[in-house]
Amino acid sequence: MDISTLYYFSEVVKDMNITKTAGRLYMSQQTLSNHILRLEEYYGVKLLERKPSLSLTYAGELVLNFANELYREEKNLMDKLTDIKQQEKGVIFFGASTLRMSSCLPNILPKFSENYPKVEVRITDTNSKMLEQYVAKGDIDLAIAISIDNPSISKIRLMSDQVYLCIADSLLEKYYKNEIKELKLKSYKGADLKNFSKLPFCMLDNYLGQNIWKCFEEAGFVPQIYTTSSYLQIGTSIGFQGVAACFATRTSLLNLKGNIPKNINVFPLNYNSEHFMQEIFLIHRKDRYFTAYMLNFINLIKEYFNNIEQLSIKQLIDSNY
Repeated sequence: MDISTLYYFSEVVKDMNITKTAGRLYMSQQTLSNHILRLEEYYGVKLLERKPSLSLTYAGELVLNFANELYREEKNLMDKLTDIKQQEKGVIFFGASTLRMSSCLPNILPKFSENYPKVEVRITDTNSKMLEQYVAKGDIDLAIAISIDNPSISKIRLMSDQVYLCIADSLLEKYYKNEIKELKLKSYKGADLKNFSKLPFCMLDNYLGQNIWKCFEEAGFVPQIYTTSSYLQIGTSIGFQGVAACFATRTSLLNLKGNIPKNINVFPLNYNSEHFMQEIFLIHRKDRYFTAYMLNFINLIKEYFNNIEQLSIKQLIDSNY
């Protein structure tokens, strides 16, 4: 039995379909099936049930866990050997949401590539829940995520991402004609949703959206929903047309790079009488070994988020950072 046979077994488990896996790996079904049979002969147990459809046996689960652990250890070993040989060549498997990816990578990759031109950064773009799973399995080295609570994962705090309520002047004029001036004065230092109960809202059905619902519960009303989306960018693009109030974060405002309409009011959102924040972390497996180039990548990410956490709301709105 060699490592490649374990690799083919773990790849089959991902699809639970020999035909699909063989096509993905550009090999024949027979060759792939032979690898699985060879592994079963080596361990003397059945690893996969073939009928009614492909599924893992209990023995197969144990071998899969062993294979995954072996890959993680091999990756750590290769990185350690790279440091010993002082070769500045390698791969970083990095994950984040589209929003955070497009915010930070254009700023850190030029500096990183200058230091390590032979290191490739392979990107996975998905939500925090999936990123946590990928990091825990060792499929991703580093990820930017929120709300992580996994015993196998370490997290490095990057920043408190402030949440904002964004409302067009035309929307305030439509629903609060005689109260606009007073509303704005109340809200510039912190907006309470109870003061905007007449408005329609662009809502979110992601983790941030779940927390925003708590703000509505505190305000004591159910919002009139204009749209619901998993993507913050969709809500802001609709809200900036003046048809509904929407929500934004510090990183999402920065990502707009000064392209926020002048008629949009950006109020810090309050929750429990304080500004509503969500914590952003850089996460990795606790047993992950970091090469010199990975440490450099981590430091550049930390530096970037530290800088944007210091920006004022005016700097965010006008920023080309």
